[in-house]
Amino acid sequence: MGFKKLGFPIARFGRQSKKSYGFFIKFASVTILGLCFVFVWYIFSSSASSVTYQRSTFGEIAEPVSERGQIKKSKSSILIKNEPDLNSGKPEEKKRVNESSRLDPVVPKNNKKEEKSVEIVKGSKKDEKQEDENGSEVAESESETENEKEDEVEEGEQERDSVVVVDQLDESDEVKAEHGKMKKFKGPLFDPKAEYNWKLCSTRSKHNYIPCIDIEVASKRIQMYRHHERSCPKNPLMCLVPLPHEGYQTPIIWPESKEKIWLKNVAHPKLAQFVKTQSWVVESGDYLTFPQNQSELTGGIAHYLESIQETVPDIEWGKNIRTILDIGCMDSSFGAFLFEKNVFTLTLGLKDDLVDLAQLALERGFPAIVTPFGTRRLPFPSGTFDTIHCGECQIHWQSNGGKLLMEMNRILRPSGYLILSSKHDSIEDDEAMSKLTASIGWNILAHKTDDVSDIGVRIYQKPESNEIYSLRRKKIPPMCKDNENADATWYVPINSCLHPIPSSIEERGTEWPEEWPKRLHTFPDWINNKEKLDSDSQHWKAIVDKSYIIGMGINWSTIRNVMDMHSVFGSFAAALVEHDVWVMNVVPVYAFDTLPIIFERGLVGIYHDWCESFATYPRSYDLLHADHLFSRLKNRCRQTVSIVVEMDRVLRPGGWAIIRDKAQILKSLEKIYKSLHWEIRMTFVQEKEGILCVQKTMWRP
Repeated sequence: MGFKKLGFPIARFGRQSKKSYGFFIKFASVTILGLCFVFVWYIFSSSASSVTYQRSTFGEIAEPVSERGQIKKSKSSILIKNEPDLNSGKPEEKKRVNESSRLDPVVPKNNKKEEKSVEIVKGSKKDEKQEDENGSEVAESESETENEKEDEVEEGEQERDSVVVVDQLDESDEVKAEHGKMKKFKGPLFDPKAEYNWKLCSTRSKHNYIPCIDIEVASKRIQMYRHHERSCPKNPLMCLVPLPHEGYQTPIIWPESKEKIWLKNVAHPKLAQFVKTQSWVVESGDYLTFPQNQSELTGGIAHYLESIQETVPDIEWGKNIRTILDIGCMDSSFGAFLFEKNVFTLTLGLKDDLVDLAQLALERGFPAIVTPFGTRRLPFPSGTFDTIHCGECQIHWQSNGGKLLMEMNRILRPSGYLILSSKHDSIEDDEAMSKLTASIGWNILAHKTDDVSDIGVRIYQKPESNEIYSLRRKKIPPMCKDNENADATWYVPINSCLHPIPSSIEERGTEWPEEWPKRLHTFPDWINNKEKLDSDSQHWKAIVDKSYIIGMGINWSTIRNVMDMHSVFGSFAAALVEHDVWVMNVVPVYAFDTLPIIFERGLVGIYHDWCESFATYPRSYDLLHADHLFSRLKNRCRQTVSIVVEMDRVLRPGGWAIIRDKAQILKSLEKIYKSLHWEIRMTFVQEKEGILCVQKTMWRP
């Protein structure tokens, strides 16, 4: 009945529309129906508030985003609920802390839950990591003044409410966000209410686990143990790497470690078979021994290096040549012999070295890192190494358009040397290499076969100016564009182009550094504020001599491998030059780029993002030094405590860590170290600053 009553007026309305004035009735009816549709859609569709709620659930969204993708300036707060507590079974509302967030102003990504090997009562387990075209995290670089830097550090350390407050963006922040830069949240780095229940890592690599290098997914299709490129786990490492299953011995101290090390400390399934075929390393009971002057080269390493210097007299080991990158790490005799001549040789262990020879170098007390070398740049600034050496590294430099040689050209100092040696050179490879080096203007200084060792040696020299580039008939490879940063390295692909060589005296690389050791304290013209560097050197010299050496209770005779986790000018390493130690200077990718200054001083370092694992084996270092590392993070990492876990991975049992930071941060760190059963050797706090000295034990859960 109701339908008939409704249909009658509609039918009458339709008959009237056929009359002469029907057009106006039709127009009115369409208008009325349109308004009704808008009203119904408004009532039943999702409102603006619901859209806002949906967007706020994405972890990386920090500010409202307009239709054009521009970030609107506004203050907002986000309340994030915690996942249910695994210990108590009750959900809690807590602050989301210790997590990095990448801001995508247009299209956000869904967060993914993290699986952890340690139960922690703290913030949400959800986070987002924006990736570049290669699926890698984009590194942040800062260009703020020292005063602004200190202000942000103090801001990030203050206690907050249980609500994460997002700062209002200024113009510079908008630019950073549009380029995929991370948005930082205020809040404490460590949750003071967190509890830690540690577990051992369960991985295929077992006690030699390198998180960003090793493949840990068991699959019939994946037979390799290591990635072709650096690829870190989606979740930060929150478990402890076990000790070798046969036990672990306190490392033999330097200089005795040059000649022998404990076999069980570097145990590897393929190492035993490898040792049987070598003369430079011998298995002797519980030890691996290294006969003096023995190497893969017939005639010994001394003869090999002396013949190189005789061929090119300008190569003066330990004077003109101070920093060397040794690619391949077939045996550590090359770096071992040069250390006696005050040459700092950094060994680059390649990813396909399943015998773990780089680990042998570290156990002996020589610098080494492990990294793939394929399509991405190495984590070093441009124009820094005096010499690059590749002995029997079996790299096909001419393949893939010569990209790997382009990378050598980038990191090699103008007028620097590339030394290649091999026993079996094919005519085709020689011709291809000659053509490639000629196309980039390199001069071949020597190409000969040694009568004693029967080793073919080729010595190339990089040009010192751009003149030779302009004389090339074919501009292949081309010159890089002006906007391409030669020092950008973190997850940056290798370019098939040539960066111009610096020409003005104000630019880095126009002059060869002073001879060692004068170059350690001689600063060239391109370095601004030399007084500040000199003051920094004196500052750290006083701290090391008066505090670290005699005031910490550290037995420095047991210290050989040292890492400065947050190096600025390398002054901490410079203060230790007279001691029997070497220092790996780590410049975070989000800090000021001071690594070229460190290399200019004759020291060696590397770029790194401490939100990821470092490129080394477990139990590699005797001492870790962290000067305001944590307070400078500004909540970049998903779990800041994962940095402490990484410190536990790379530090040897019995090793030491010295942390200088804000008192509030040190208090939280002390609690974490106690949960790891580390010994707290010293704590000192004055006003808001302090120092914490801890020692790792043999404890494993």
